[in-house]
Amino acid sequence: MLTTGNVKCLALPPRSPNLNAFVEHWVRSVKQECLSRLILFGEGSLRRALTEFVEHYHVERNHQGKGNVLLFPSTDTPQVGRKSAVQRRQRLGGLMNYYYGAA
Repeated sequence: MLTTGNVKCLALPPRSPNLNAFVEHWVRSVKQECLSRLILFGEGSLRRALTEFVEHYHVERNHQGKGNVLLFPSTDTPQVGRKSAVQRRQRLGGLMNYYYGAA
């Protein structure tokens, strides 16, 4: 097992296509939705972009495979109601947007 920082690299068992599919989907999402749209200047900007993307991916992005709901909804953000004003939270300078109802 190879360890780099906080990440442990594990070798996939042979003939396990489902394990590899989830990783490939996530890597493709990061590339298409984040990294291919940014100009990065060093490791610091890469780490910031990936941190922001992971936060958006897990907390703010609707997941179609889970009934188009948020996986880990934030408790401080109220749900959109009929008469509430819609607010926008931007990440990475407007590259990723999250819309929610204002209280």
